[in-house]
Amino acid sequence: MKKRTKEILKRLDEAYGTEYVCYLNHKTPWQLLIAVILSAQCTDARVNIVTKDLFVKYDTLEKFASADLEELEQDIHSIGFYHNKAKNIISCAKTLLERHGGEVPRTLEELTALAGVGRKTANVIRGNVYHDPSIVVDTHVKRISKRLGFTEQDDPQKVEEDLMKALPKDHWILYNIQIITFGRSICAARSPKCGECFLSDLCKAGDKRQE
Repeated sequence: MKKRTKEILKRLDEAYGTEYVCYLNHKTPWQLLIAVILSAQCTDARVNIVTKDLFVKYDTLEKFASADLEELEQDIHSIGFYHNKAKNIISCAKTLLERHGGEVPRTLEELTALAGVGRKTANVIRGNVYHDPSIVVDTHVKRISKRLGFTEQDDPQKVEEDLMKALPKDHWILYNIQIITFGRSICAARSPKCGECFLSDLCKAGDKRQE
């Protein structure tokens, strides 16, 4: 298993490089946190369109904390679940100012205590802001990790635990970044391009399709 894992990671590194890339536009840690809250059940591209104007209008945490709920809902209405997201963003901004001096906290416990922040969002922050080894389990990571045989689980936290055992720490953050690109360009959910895939000979799902 270790030899196979090493080969998979080697090919991903060769194909996509080893630089940390964040697909959500931001200039500060708190902007990234708000962008990730907005990104739930929504594409990064749509979030970036909305935050382009949003972060100009609300250019400080204080402005988000004191925002009018209905007005903020209108500002983000093109994003799904905007009622809950607007409420969570205002609450989150208030908590950051009142309990953390306006700084985005580092620990999983402190992050998940914020409104609208689950384990996935917390790990995005830990990885991108603090470069703490963390695995983000989104739809691409869950689907492709199952196809590669790293996990058989559906629950995101159990997938995360399996990946923490299977992957070396220096690839925890990179794996997510690489798999997002891989999932969008080659290993799509409905029609994976197995004929173009550079991991097809190592793919458990690929083995089944070839039987």
